[in-house]
Amino acid sequence: MEFRCGRLIDHLHLVVRDLEASKRFYKAVLGVVGVPFGMETDDFFEADELFVSHGEALSHVHLAFQTRDRAMVDAFHKAALAAGGRDNGAPGERQYHPGYYAAFVLDPDGNNIEAVFHGASTRSADAVVVTPA
Repeated sequence: MEFRCGRLIDHLHLVVRDLEASKRFYKAVLGVVGVPFGMETDDFFEADELFVSHGEALSHVHLAFQTRDRAMVDAFHKAALAAGGRDNGAPGERQYHPGYYAAFVLDPDGNNIEAVFHGASTRSADAVVVTPA
């Protein structure tokens, strides 16, 4: 079975109630999965394809972050809970496909955030790099 990742979504925009609480939460969990923050202002922050801003009409999404191994899933869950997330499924095997190991938390605004390890595999590339013409 082959998985294709990282080419469908250009960016995902989350609208949150408390930008500072979300910033603390996402810095903690993205730090665990190895995704650095990019631009930060008083109005928004971004990290890779994730863009987060403050607003009244909140987003409600399920967002899954890829990890390198089961230990990273476990560390994600622990960091998410310590940073204000609420448990929505402790780390463990799921029945979606063989080797699917994941954990689920609710972020400060109730978005269902997952960290997943799909089992041993080889990636075709670490990242998609876009260079403006």
